[in-house]
Amino acid sequence: MDLKNLNTFRKIALLEGLSYLFLLLIAMPLKYFANMPEVVKYTGWAHGILFVAYCLFLLILMIQYKWSFGKSLWAFFASLLPFGTFVLDKQLKKEYAL
Repeated sequence: MDLKNLNTFRKIALLEGLSYLFLLLIAMPLKYFANMPEVVKYTGWAHGILFVAYCLFLLILMIQYKWSFGKSLWAFFASLLPFGTFVLDKQLKKEYAL
């Protein structure tokens, strides 16, 4: 089984999760408490690109690995939850013996 797309997805998921946490825990407080809105602007821009890449690779994996609707939905919602992509990564490592 070719795991190249899965490994790319896992890397994107890690970066997407980190950018989300950075946005929530660092950029937003800096915007509101230190009057530094540019941090949110650039972090949000990077996070948006990573989110789109995450969704595109999720679609690829749905097709390539014939993921169920439920599993795909969980993977999508994992990107919306803080730490969700890290939990998903742990599940994928276990499921695909990575």
